Amino acid sequence: MKIALPTRQDVIDNHFGHCEYYTIFTVDNAARKIVEQETLTAPSGCGCKSNIASVLADMGVKVMLAGNMGEGAVRVLNNSGIEVLRGCSGDVKEVAINWLSGSLADSGDSCHDHECHS
Repeated sequence: MKIALPTRQDVIDNHFGHCEYYTIFTVDNAARKIVEQETLTAPSGCGCKSNIASVLADMGVKVMLAGNMGEGAVRVLNNSGIEVLRGCSGDVKEVAINWLSGSLADSGDSCHDHECHS
């Protein structure tokens, strides 16, 4: 399975739609470990109005570990079969490891400064 994290300089970017790139980890759920890491350059413009959700879904991404994200972006990702956990921060690899250990949960925090409607 693959998980994606909106990234800026190897840490979770607090604004999903304006990250530099996505760090994508392939994980072995049974072994609870990361087996591969890759990056995907973020599209320009608003993340929820781009095709990033379908691109990530086509790559096999099932989970997005993010900082802050508007409800529109959450809906777009969910509609593409990607579960979203908000409220993440810090080094992307550490966040992924924490998720694998089961110690992360969605904060429910939404970005209200920039709401995408789709």
